[in-house]
Amino acid sequence: MFLRGLEADRIADVAERRVVEPESTELVSRMLGGDRLALAKLITRVENRHPDTPRILSAIHPHCGRAYTIGVTGPPGAGKSTLVDRLAAWLRERNYRVGVVAVDPSSPFSGGAVLGDRIRMQKHFLDEGVFIRSLSTRGTHGGLARATRHVVRLLDAFGKDFVLTETVGVGQTELDVARLADTTVVVLVPEAGDTVQAMKAGLLEIADIFVVNKADREGAQRLAQELRGMLELRPASGWQVPVLLTSAEKGEGIDELAARILEHRDFLARSSSREERAARVRREEFRQMLAEEIGRRIEAALENGRFAELLGQVDRGEVEPFEAVLRILDAEDAADLLRPEGRKTPEGGVSGP
Repeated sequence: MFLRGLEADRIADVAERRVVEPESTELVSRMLGGDRLALAKLITRVENRHPDTPRILSAIHPHCGRAYTIGVTGPPGAGKSTLVDRLAAWLRERNYRVGVVAVDPSSPFSGGAVLGDRIRMQKHFLDEGVFIRSLSTRGTHGGLARATRHVVRLLDAFGKDFVLTETVGVGQTELDVARLADTTVVVLVPEAGDTVQAMKAGLLEIADIFVVNKADREGAQRLAQELRGMLELRPASGWQVPVLLTSAEKGEGIDELAARILEHRDFLARSSSREERAARVRREEFRQMLAEEIGRRIEAALENGRFAELLGQVDRGEVEPFEAVLRILDAEDAADLLRPEGRKTPEGGVSGP
């Protein structure tokens, strides 16, 4: 009974804190003022697709565009997390403010991140200049969580100079990082098959820097030479993709890798490449958010029973699913699906979701 009383008190306390929690606008204001707790809460909101997400992103937009984003991708077991940890330490030694977004596989039970890169970067926990967040993929493909772009923007608005984004390491589908990052670092290891994997995954095309990690293993030099040979077949461009050898566990090769990243940043600053990339990212983000928001409102309409009769006909096999979709889209009030719940229509009525 005593334990039940404690549990009831705990639940009541959590409920009370939820009631008095500041709204998103106040959280944004606190975050822009340097409040790490507010930043963490905003990240949770955008990761959970809170209805305020569009307003949060709109509010921080004027404060974005200063952070330099480094994407680290490659197959599982390549040592990406250790490499990110070393890069973060290198940047902090030079007083850069660093954000780390580590995308982990989802737990099949909770939907949360499984690996927890924050555990592997414990030495940064007490450093106010570093903010680390693990995100779960939650069923998305492409190596990045759905909310990764939004989290990177929040870290940018928070004042980070560099944001390191590590993908989940799923092999052939890790291409989204190239649409997000200013510099994409592809990490491989000497084991047989990595070169073929890189070609299949398109990593050869997206890499700004190749890293052969665990270079103390047999075959590292051979893999590096093969990569350099394949890179010679790429169309000529202003940036020559380097192939570097590192041993992240031992801290070897980190200085050269960091120097090449900064060199690539300077190269982009002298050309129009970075702005072109940024324009592509903004367009992709617009398309993604538009699709997500429309999908969310349609889901709300279905859950609210607005199409209960039609859904019943689909369940009974009386109407084919695609025909049901067309009926909804062709309905006279189909445009109401795009209006937030409770917003009035021009005729004075109240629209649906």
